[in-house]
Order: sequence, then C-alpha cells, then structure tokens
Amino acid sequence: MTDASHPEAASPPASDNRLKRSIQAFAQPRLTLIPADSTASRALVIVIAIMTFLATLTGGSAMLIYQASQNWNSAISREMTIQVKPQLGRDIEADVRKAADIARMPGFADIRVFSREESSRLLEPWLGAGLDLSELPVPRLIVLKIDPGGRPDLAALREQLSKQVPNAALDDHHIWLERLSTMSRALVVVAVIILLLVLLAMVLAVAFATRGAMAGSREIIDVLHFVGAPNRFIAAEFQRHFLKLGLRGGLIGGGFALVVFYLAGLLTAWWIASPEASQVEALFGRFALGALGYLTIIVLSGAIALLTAAMSRSVVLRRLRRMN
Repeated sequence: MTDASHPEAASPPASDNRLKRSIQAFAQPRLTLIPADSTASRALVIVIAIMTFLATLTGGSAMLIYQASQNWNSAISREMTIQVKPQLGRDIEADVRKAADIARMPGFADIRVFSREESSRLLEPWLGAGLDLSELPVPRLIVLKIDPGGRPDLAALREQLSKQVPNAALDDHHIWLERLSTMSRALVVVAVIILLLVLLAMVLAVAFATRGAMAGSREIIDVLHFVGAPNRFIAAEFQRHFLKLGLRGGLIGGGFALVVFYLAGLLTAWWIASPEASQVEALFGRFALGALGYLTIIVLSGAIALLTAAMSRSVVLRRLRRMN
C-alpha cells in the first residue's frame, strides 16, 4: 500500500510526466518540433518569397542581357556599312553609286543603298519624328551583308574607296562589337554578384530563424536527447519544416517572377510600334526568356528551397554538437 504521508510517492515525478508526454507527442503522426503555422514561419515565408523573386528576377535579367549580346554579335558581325558623307563640291548621289559599285566584290551576299529619306528615318529614335532634316548633312548609308561562306577583301575595299570616294568610310563594327561584348559581360558579372548577395542574405535569414526555432523548442530538444534521440533525427525535423517553408516561399517568389517576365514580354510586343520600344527591343530584345529561361527560374526557385532546408539542417547539427 502507498503511504499517504508521502505524497511525492503517490505520483511520478514531473520530469517523468514530461518525458511521457514528449514520447507520446512524437508518437503521433504529423507532429513536428516547430509549429507549422506560426508568426515566425509566415514571416520567413515572406522573406524567402522576396529573396526568391529578387534572385530569379536578377537571373532572368542576366539571361536577357546574355541573349541580347549574342544577338548583337550575330547581327553586327554579318553586316558592314559604308558611310558616305556629303561634301561641298561633290555629287552625293554619284558618290553613293560609285561606292556601291566598288563594294560589289566576292564575299558580300547583298548590297543595299539607303535613300536620303531612309537615312533620315534612322535618326528618328534619337531626334524624334516630324523634323525637317533636309538642311542637315545627313550621311548616306550602304549596308553590306557578308556571305557566310566568303571572306571579302576589306583592305582592297578600303583602298579603292579612299582613292575613288574619299568622303566614304567603311565600318566593320569591330569596335562596337568589342564595346558591346565588354558591356554585356560586365552586366552579367554584376547580375551574378547581386544574385549571390541575395542568396547570402536569405541564408543568413534562415540561419537566424533556425536558431530562434531551436530556442523556442529547447525543452523538447533536451527531452529528446534524454531519451536517446540522435542528432540527425532532430535535424531532420527542422529540415522538413524549413523545406516546406522554402517551397512555399520559392513558389510565391518564382511564380511572381514568371508572371512579371511574361507580362513584360506581352507589353513589349504591344508597345513595339513606338520609337522608344524599338530602342528597348534593340537593347534587350522582346523580354522573351523562352522555355529555357522559364525553366531556369523554376529550377532556381527549387534550388532556393533546397538551400533553405540544407542551411537549416547544418545550423541545427552544429548547435546540437555544441549542446552535447
């Protein structure tokens, strides 16, 4: 029989009750160390969504710049231009015809002579439409398309132009190619640096959130250690929780980035008739990422979710080793 004068013997110690409750709790399915829907979890989802949106937006922009630079190089490297400047005492029309005749040599697939009106319209994106340029010495252009299977003799072409049409100049665009390539590489490097900084900020946010969650579940973690739960079991609980948060945030941020790029492509196509849109299209294309670009955004969003889970697991294991 139990001695009534000793009440502590009538009931098990509080630590045993706590141990039983903890074991029973973890025996129940779908129960985790961290509350699934807490204020901290919702805040972290918002942070991950913002970081994912910025990361995918930066990555998509880098792809647009790279694609545009490839288009520039491909288009410019296939063409050359002869610029015939008006000169006092010379017949500009005769000079244009003579320069075009000189350029008809092996290696060029097509030669197109721009009229005065066409040459003037090339200035509209910068000067605006409706201006009377008849009094200005607008140069005349001759566009030479290079035959893919041929190599024109540029040295001979320059020599003949300098002798017969001294006011004509051949431009093979190599300086522009070098500048465009340098600019595009610099922009891509800047985009990659921004992407890495965004990922670093997200990793730090996940690390702090993981430490806060561990501090809130310290009592349960101690009990699990007491009953012999391995560190990898506790880390797996945190990893599963933060993977769900990362997937939610990545889905929101990546989905919003996909919508932004899709709408930008639609607006550019709708706006393409204006001179301003023509300049934007010449610089960035039509904001069309293509299937590869959209797939890259989806993969990047998933990678951010996996990075969130991996960072959480790493922080938990490191903290548990110190606790042990």
